[in-house]
Amino acid sequence: MAIGAYAGWMLGQEARSLLTRLGRLEPFVLIEPMVQAAALMPSAQSAIESQLVQGRRELRRLVAQFQHWLRSELADRNSTATAAEAQRRFTFLRLKFNAALTQFDLFNEVITQRSEHQTGVWLSGLDIVSADALALSGPYFQAPPVICYLDRGPGAAIRRARTRLPGGGDNPVAIIRLPRERMVGSGIASSLVHEVGHQGAALLDLVASLRPVLQAMQHGGSGEVRVWQLWERWIAEIVADFWSLARVGVAATLGLIGVVSLPRVFVFRLNADDPHPVPWLRVKLSCAMGRALYPHAQWTRIEQLWQAYYPLAGVPAGQRQLLLQLQASMPALVGLLVQHRPPALRGRSLPEVMEVRLRQPALLARLFRHWGLVPRQMYQAAPTLVFAVLGQARASGSLGPEDESELLGRLLTHWALRSTLDTSELCSDVVQHGYRPGRAPPRFASRLIIH
Repeated sequence: MAIGAYAGWMLGQEARSLLTRLGRLEPFVLIEPMVQAAALMPSAQSAIESQLVQGRRELRRLVAQFQHWLRSELADRNSTATAAEAQRRFTFLRLKFNAALTQFDLFNEVITQRSEHQTGVWLSGLDIVSADALALSGPYFQAPPVICYLDRGPGAAIRRARTRLPGGGDNPVAIIRLPRERMVGSGIASSLVHEVGHQGAALLDLVASLRPVLQAMQHGGSGEVRVWQLWERWIAEIVADFWSLARVGVAATLGLIGVVSLPRVFVFRLNADDPHPVPWLRVKLSCAMGRALYPHAQWTRIEQLWQAYYPLAGVPAGQRQLLLQLQASMPALVGLLVQHRPPALRGRSLPEVMEVRLRQPALLARLFRHWGLVPRQMYQAAPTLVFAVLGQARASGSLGPEDESELLGRLLTHWALRSTLDTSELCSDVVQHGYRPGRAPPRFASRLIIH
C-alpha cells in the first residue's frame, strides 16, 4: 500500500516536531546558573558545546533528508514506497534523536551539579587536580579536558575521552564520576587519580604494551599459568592503581581500603568476569607497589592491618591456595610494572616520568612541617603533591580527619578560584581569611592556613 496522504502528513508533522524539540536545546552556558569559580574550564566547555552543536547539525541534516524523501515519494505517482517503509525510516530517525538527547543528558548531569552551593566550586577544584594528575614530565600525549561530578555509591568511574558516545561521535572530554560520600578528605584523591590513571593508560597504550609481557610470563615465567592469566585479566585496574600510587602515595592505598572494606564474602570473592583484582589481593598489591615506589615501614604496617581485618582463616582450601600463589607472584609483577618502558614513553619508565623520587615519605613529611610555617607555599604547590603530603600526614597521625577536611575544602576552593581568576595572591587571601560567619577554623588549620 502506498504511503497515502494521511500517513505522509502525520509523519511530516512528527519530523517537524523533532526539529522543534531540537531547537529547544540551548547551549549550557545559557541555561546552567553557577558562580564563575564553579564553571568548567574553557577548553572543556568549548569541547562539549562543539560536540553537541555537531550532533544537532547532523540531526537536522537527517530530518531534512527524511522530509525531502517523504515529499518526493508523495509527489511521485509511480512511487512504490509504503506507509510501513516511511514509518520504519522515521523510527530510526527518532532513535538517533533520542541517542542525541542521551548525550545532552550525560553532560547536563555533570554540569548541573556546578550550581550546587560549595559543591560546584569543589568540583571545579577537582578538575584542576585531575589535570595535574594526568600531566607527565614530558610531551608524551595531548591531554584531554577532565571534568568531575558526584554520584551515589562507594566507587568511582570514568567515561574516557575519545571513546564512542551513545549517540555517535567521540567523547570530547574525560568525565569522572566520584562517590559523594568521599567529599571531602584525602580518600577522594585515591578514587579520582585511579580514574585519571585509566585515561593516562589509554593515552600511553600501557595495557596493550604490558599484555605481551604478561602472556610471556604465562609460558616461560615462574609460577602457575593460571596466576599470570589472572594478572593479565586484571592489568587495566592494576595500572590505574599504580598511577594513583605514583601520584598521591599512601593516600592511594588508604583510600582503596576505604572502598573495598566490604563483608568477607565480597573481599575474598574471585569473579572471572570482574576486571578488578580480588579486593583482598588488591590491597596487598597496592602495598607491594607502594613499597617498591616509596620504601618505608608503613607499607608493612598497613598490610598487616589489612590482614588483621580479613584473615585467611575460614577461606576454602582451594581458594586460599590460589590467593597465596597470586601473593607469591606479586614481587615479579611489581618488578615488571616498575621497570616497564612502553614505546609511548620513549625509553623511560612510569616512575621516571611521574617523578616518584620527589614524593618519598620523608620528603612529604618535611613539606608538611614546612607548610605549617609557610602555608602560602602549600597553595602554590601542585594539587596532587598537596594530596600526597596530606595523605602521608594522615597515615602518620600528624593530621586528623577534621583538619584534613577543612584544609582540603579550602584548597579545592583556592584551586577553583585560581583557575578562574589566575591571580594566586588574591585567591590565597580569599581562602585564608574568608571564613564562614560564626565558625572559627580548627586549631591545626589555623596554624597551616593563617600567617
